[in-house]
Amino acid sequence: MTRFAKAGLCSAAALAATLAAPAYAQDSDVSACIVTKTDTNPFFVKMREGATQKAEELGISLNSYAGQVDGDHESQVQAIETCIANGVDGILITASDTAAIVGPVQQARDAGILVIALDTPLNPVDAADATFATDNFLAGELIGRWAAAKMGDEAENAKIAMLDLAISQPTVGVLRDQGFLTGFGIDVMDETRWGDEEDERIICNEVTQGNEEGGRTAMENCLAQDPGINVVYTINEPAAAGAYEALNAMGNPDDTLIVSVDGGCPGVQNVQEGIIGATSQQYPLQMAALGIEAIAAYAEDGTLPENTEGKDFVDTGVALVTDDPVEGVDSISVEDGLELCWG
Repeated sequence: MTRFAKAGLCSAAALAATLAAPAYAQDSDVSACIVTKTDTNPFFVKMREGATQKAEELGISLNSYAGQVDGDHESQVQAIETCIANGVDGILITASDTAAIVGPVQQARDAGILVIALDTPLNPVDAADATFATDNFLAGELIGRWAAAKMGDEAENAKIAMLDLAISQPTVGVLRDQGFLTGFGIDVMDETRWGDEEDERIICNEVTQGNEEGGRTAMENCLAQDPGINVVYTINEPAAAGAYEALNAMGNPDDTLIVSVDGGCPGVQNVQEGIIGATSQQYPLQMAALGIEAIAAYAEDGTLPENTEGKDFVDTGVALVTDDPVEGVDSISVEDGLELCWG
């Protein structure tokens, strides 16, 4: 897996100006598929909304598919097979198993279908024709740097819970995890996977499946190992909400920094309420809309997407959201985050 290059903060306004592609008038026989991890997570709901809106605008027929839960690889394979059989022009996919999906993706590409990974790069990243994504390493790094700065000298004595995504370690989860640790000042070992670090400040690595119930259970497991945990990294905001419930049940949520990634409206509201200290906001509607525009261009004349300069993907932007900014870490306010949030 290629680790994405890190870059500076990208605002939504700058993103729209630099990444927006021209609209292509399409014939009614142009078709596409979007395959997400689930159809319940607000992030993927907004992603599908962005794809649907852009497909309607360009006159593209779009079919949507999703796994039953995050990690439902087989449903995604079946969706790709259906899309191939239907002869679509392009597939947008957020893969649950970024390595195992490579074979079915290659079958689609062999059939002349443009395959774009959304949010979650495949393993290897060039297994898809293109990747449109948040710089997930940078998203993790921002919350890691913020948490370390908030703790100051006490960062050396931190007790950290790492609430990751899935045992299969999809690339999005690895990048955010390793970015957070790097930002916090912890040496990572193999950057292509999480959980092999030797720093004693890391108390646990538990998986959450990216949902509230999983976050609560994972946090309970971590607290059973050490009730003194005072920093919690979470793969996304639903997992963060579950972690807070577990901490609240223990009676010490105010003594613990929770950081996350997503930027959905419920998550940003949790930042406003002090449940989450800071979150890295990403922009799924824009991500999916750009993917549909890329399929339109490919169907018209075979044009392939061009990566952001210096990166092996199209960077769709990230911003740290907090009302407690720290020196040296760029961020936007909760008020600004609420204007840009989704879900």
